[in-house]
Amino acid sequence: MAKKIIYTEDAPDPIGPYSQAVFVNNTLYISGQIAIDPFSESLILSDIESETKQVMKNIGFILDAAEMDFSNVVKCSIFLKDMNDFPKVNAIYGSYFKENPPARETVQVAKLPRNVNVEISTIAVR
Repeated sequence: MAKKIIYTEDAPDPIGPYSQAVFVNNTLYISGQIAIDPFSESLILSDIESETKQVMKNIGFILDAAEMDFSNVVKCSIFLKDMNDFPKVNAIYGSYFKENPPARETVQVAKLPRNVNVEISTIAVR
């Protein structure tokens, strides 16, 4: 099994002992992304829509670094601090998957890193 670490300066640096993504056996595992602007290194927490858009941008940059795009995504996990944000998060998330959306679960959690409101992890296949 040959695994390749995927890293791009266009997405936030990991804030712990993990990689942005790992590619193995034609499958890309993207670590949970939060709304960190990779260029200013600041959190985007003004509203759930802006936060979700930044998370999806970060995922897109990592997919691009692995020579993939959102059409390669087969599974996502969405973690929300407040399930009442689900309709807004779902609308933005859904705009990235116009056809053949991936499998997904969405769960409410007690707390997320850096006290963000949404985190999304992703699996994509080439």
